[in-house]
Amino acid sequence: MQAYLLDFVNFMLRWLHVIAAIAWIGESIYFVMLDNGLRKPKAAEDRDKGVFGEMWAVHGGGFYHNQKYATAPDKLPEDLHWSFWKAYTTWLSGFALFVLLYMANPGFYLVNPNSDWAWAAGMSGWQANLLALAFLLGGWVVYNELCKRISPNMDRDGILSLAVAVMMVVVSYLSVQMFSGRAAFLLTGAVMATAMSANVFFWIIPGQRRMVKAMKAGETPNPLDGKRGKQRSVHNTYFTLPVVLLMISNHYSFVYSHEYAWVLMALFIFAGALIRQFFVLMHAGKIQPAYPVAGVALIAVAFWVGMPGTGASNGADGGEGTSLAEVEAIIESRCASCHSANPTQAGFGSAPAGVIYDTTAQIEGHREKIQEVVASKYMPLGNMTGMTDEERDAIAAWSE
Repeated sequence: MQAYLLDFVNFMLRWLHVIAAIAWIGESIYFVMLDNGLRKPKAAEDRDKGVFGEMWAVHGGGFYHNQKYATAPDKLPEDLHWSFWKAYTTWLSGFALFVLLYMANPGFYLVNPNSDWAWAAGMSGWQANLLALAFLLGGWVVYNELCKRISPNMDRDGILSLAVAVMMVVVSYLSVQMFSGRAAFLLTGAVMATAMSANVFFWIIPGQRRMVKAMKAGETPNPLDGKRGKQRSVHNTYFTLPVVLLMISNHYSFVYSHEYAWVLMALFIFAGALIRQFFVLMHAGKIQPAYPVAGVALIAVAFWVGMPGTGASNGADGGEGTSLAEVEAIIESRCASCHSANPTQAGFGSAPAGVIYDTTAQIEGHREKIQEVVASKYMPLGNMTGMTDEERDAIAAWSE
């Protein structure tokens, strides 16, 4: 019953997280599109009122006329729309999922026993939890300091973008060394997601509140608040596609269990940013196919790096071959306690990822996947069932 309750809570939290993320990302992408699609107002009266740009659009059987003011309109309506709870709900629900799924069992899901760093491989569960929290906080602090020190007046954003790109490469490498595969990808995405939500909480919304307060007091808003909010909002839009990809990466072990997982991660992050750049420019009326071409090229490089034979995740040579009966015996003793229709391992109400090894056909159907995750030592999780190197070699030598 306890395992069922945990699974149900997990299910509902995931749903809430996806709902909030879709609402937030959708609204964010819409406003970036709107901002870049603005044209100078044609009516003189609009220009006299301080209208900076406007857009006419048709959607859902109706026509829309959006206008943006350069500073602020003469009068603000009482029902001014604010956008922030979607961002906060996305982060809070995501963090709750991380606590429930990873921090509740850090020895299995966070600790990387195969790390090149002995201290990381030997961490206890509570140490891994503290390190994960420090990793998220540290990522935000470093990113925020880069923004404040490199481009405080939003006049060196190009250099800032390069600095953030280098930061994400470093984050990718550190995460893979300090945490297990799936957790490393998730935490790298969470560093960007935390920066996105913190941008809203610490910079975008406070700046907008100061602008509204100044207007109501009959004062001129500080233009830096608007520029700073725009800067952080632009950063958020480039983080979006990489974050989404990293959050769904835990379904694909060939990525997070690869010897060069951090390289794959960095390539996907940059590919997502380049593809997003194409759409940002397209909304401004500039078609630049070089950006998606470059993004696809990076994905092709990732495909080449990750293909069988280029990393440690694909096992050893087949040799003379291991019999199916031998493989079944190893799986029965080392894997079936979790990967069964009725798991006997405490804390598992159902088989992880729905992968079941109860029958010969089920085992044969997952041969390549079993060899992949066993050779990389990602499975069994934390090697909690004590699989030996000889057993791993036997599975690597298993052929059809």
